[in-house]
Amino acid sequence: MNVLVINCGSSSLKYQLINSDTETVLAKGLCERIGIDGALTYQPANGDKEETKPAMPDHKVAIKLVLDALMNEKTGVIKDLKEVGAVGHRVVHGGERFTSSALLTDEVIKGIEECNDLAPLHNPANLIGINACKDLMPGTPMVAVFDTAFHQTMPEKAYTYAIPHEYYDKYKVRRYGFHGTSHSYVSKRTAEILGKKYDELKTIVCHLGNGASICAVNCGKSVDTTMGLTPLEGLAMGTRSGDLDPAIVEFIANKDNLTTAEALNVLNKKSGVLGMSGVSSDFRDI
Repeated sequence: MNVLVINCGSSSLKYQLINSDTETVLAKGLCERIGIDGALTYQPANGDKEETKPAMPDHKVAIKLVLDALMNEKTGVIKDLKEVGAVGHRVVHGGERFTSSALLTDEVIKGIEECNDLAPLHNPANLIGINACKDLMPGTPMVAVFDTAFHQTMPEKAYTYAIPHEYYDKYKVRRYGFHGTSHSYVSKRTAEILGKKYDELKTIVCHLGNGASICAVNCGKSVDTTMGLTPLEGLAMGTRSGDLDPAIVEFIANKDNLTTAEALNVLNKKSGVLGMSGVSSDFRDI
């Protein structure tokens, strides 16, 4: 079966078409600058990368362009959308409700919407991609894969913050963790390589990239991780500060006359390796 995998951001969309039987990538690419001027990258397996700049006013148009590229007479890898058996969507935040991947029903989509407050930059964009695919591929099964799901096995002592418990009771403020699909896969693959039983192995997994996190996996279950309510907590990253004194948020907001949202934007997008170096978030540039 061919599975179209989509990772939808606020102004970008990454995609791959994968044959799930052979686990081979048939085609992959990226849509960028959605809502601005648009840029599409498409590369079929064993083919040359194609780059075009079509108008992309919204995500629905972007996904339509992706589907057209996959069915292109010359460089396409399928002839009909019926050859796509399912669509998988990466969803950043599933809160406490979703402990595993879920078939996208109206009820599940509503549940994702209810997590928007926990990931205001990510979940709404993920939902845009989901709704666009529903319109363009009616009847095709779709599945949400949650970054947070793998970490729902963390014990209360690992996910509870040392703040008044009422904030958990009222708003579900707790550590959720992210990069769950990566930590799950890497811990399983480690067990395979070592020839060990996954449910008997203790592993420390390091997901190191522009976003970075560490996870402790005990007998196949996440028991602690470095990211928290949002992906800002934990290690210093490409543009994210990671752990710091929370009072810094108020301090720089007062000094530079910033709103809380503006101060958090500094910590999310202008800090980390970029902020420390003043050059780039990429060590090759530094």
